[in-house]
Amino acid sequence: MKYIFIIQGEGRGHMTQAISLFHILKGNGHDVSHVIVGKSKRRELPQFFIDRIDSPIVQLESPNFVTDKNDRSVNVFRTLTSNLGKYKTFLQSINQIDEIVQKEQPDAIINFYDFLGGLYFMFKKPKVRHIVLAHQFLLSHSSFTFPKGRIYDKPSLLFGNKLAGYKADKILGLSFQRMNDEPQKKLFVVPPLLREQVKSQPISHGDHFLVYMVNHGYSEEVMKFHQQHPEVPIHCFWDKKGEPEELRIDDTLTFHQLDDEKFIRFMASCRGYLTTAGFESVCEAMYLGKPVLMVPVKGHYEQSCNAEDAKKAGAGVSSEFFDLEILLAYLPKHIDVGDDFREWCNTTSETFLNHLTYAD
Repeated sequence: MKYIFIIQGEGRGHMTQAISLFHILKGNGHDVSHVIVGKSKRRELPQFFIDRIDSPIVQLESPNFVTDKNDRSVNVFRTLTSNLGKYKTFLQSINQIDEIVQKEQPDAIINFYDFLGGLYFMFKKPKVRHIVLAHQFLLSHSSFTFPKGRIYDKPSLLFGNKLAGYKADKILGLSFQRMNDEPQKKLFVVPPLLREQVKSQPISHGDHFLVYMVNHGYSEEVMKFHQQHPEVPIHCFWDKKGEPEELRIDDTLTFHQLDDEKFIRFMASCRGYLTTAGFESVCEAMYLGKPVLMVPVKGHYEQSCNAEDAKKAGAGVSSEFFDLEILLAYLPKHIDVGDDFREWCNTTSETFLNHLTYAD
């Protein structure tokens, strides 16, 4: 079968999921003819993604979140007004997608939660299967537990799901743990799409902490902790433009540009992991048996939902503060759920091939 991927370009999670699914499909004789990535002025397409995708990659302007001036929290008003002001640009992107689809005639488009994919099906109404894939879609499950408060954010996030999943033939909700399918909603619960590098990585127990910050404004908190605890080794990963591949502050604090192999090596040997509450890297930490402190990006309700779901699955603890002190205090209480989680993840290839290579 032939597929086209459309991938949200914010953060690394959707891209690493796409890499994993790309190799599952290609390894089983299927073709991914094009990979379309929504681009952002704030971020560059990581080299690890380019290196691991051997099909044509096309970057198109796509709706993105807008953060505050310190690059720490999502500014909801500016996100709405900025994206509405670019509607002509997005229409051009939709037309470019249509040109690729008309030329390639794929059996299905797999959309990794990019709103552009939903808009394409809304405006162009192509006669091709639309399969959507993300942890966000699990929020429609009847058993999903939402964080308390912020009652006005829930409808807006569910609206985002409707937009990204517009006219979807099948909705695949990535999950930290097994849950029942809800076929009446076209919703099917699937395991995480972890890369083989994660599954094959030797696990050890070093003395350093690993930090991943999707917004580099959190570096201030890391520096503050480092000044108070200079004896604690910390390795941070970010994608701040203009910084070198490795910014070594001193013997115990280093900032690294995103590098998937290096990141996984540091995770497999760390004491604990501090991150904004994205889905993918929390799954990687669970697979490798590492305690996690999740700090949802302020104003990013989706990440608050991720953190609540991950805590229920035993990943770790959450906080409003990007503070390694909280992770240090949590370490003695953590119960490793790695065995159960690895068993769930080992069903990934079979599950996705069943969902994607049949017409049901």
